[in-house]
Amino acid sequence: MKKVFLAVALVASTVGIYSFTTKVADTFAVNTTTSKVDFTGSKKSGYHQGHFSLKSGSVTVDAGKITGGSFVIDLASVKITDDAAPKLEGHLKAPDFFDFSIKGTEATYTIASVKYTSADKAEIDGSLTLKGITAPVTFVASIRGIDATKLFAEATFSLDRTVFGINYGIGSVANDVQVTVHLFASK
Repeated sequence: MKKVFLAVALVASTVGIYSFTTKVADTFAVNTTTSKVDFTGSKKSGYHQGHFSLKSGSVTVDAGKITGGSFVIDLASVKITDDAAPKLEGHLKAPDFFDFSIKGTEATYTIASVKYTSADKAEIDGSLTLKGITAPVTFVASIRGIDATKLFAEATFSLDRTVFGINYGIGSVANDVQVTVHLFASK
């Protein structure tokens, strides 16, 4: 009888311990070599395309779904991919645009909430800090692949540059910049 009682007590205590243990979400580190932020800015006479690299970042994943994260965008890594490259890259670093001399060379995005609308689409709400100004930025991300060790997600959205005090050429340069984020991360 003592052995039965002891066995029941052992099973009950084991179940009790595991029932109070909570699983911590996994953290994935952003791959700064392959992740990037593409952009297209347009003006009356055409458009310019380019990209920024990510400096650092992490994504939290729980039960196979993205639940949070934050990223540092390296503005100094700006690369223009058309013929205006040298001249425009210099102009983007000036006070007319990102103002590296005063505002620094980083932008940050922090996820506040994630709402999945389907198995591979999620509405991401968060805040972008650029030039010392923080504003909400919401977009729909496509989760291209996610497993226990890695993830790949993309999002394309429009960003109003004037919200961040980038007011150069208003009237001839479009306020909205088209942005595509390519995010690769792994454990």
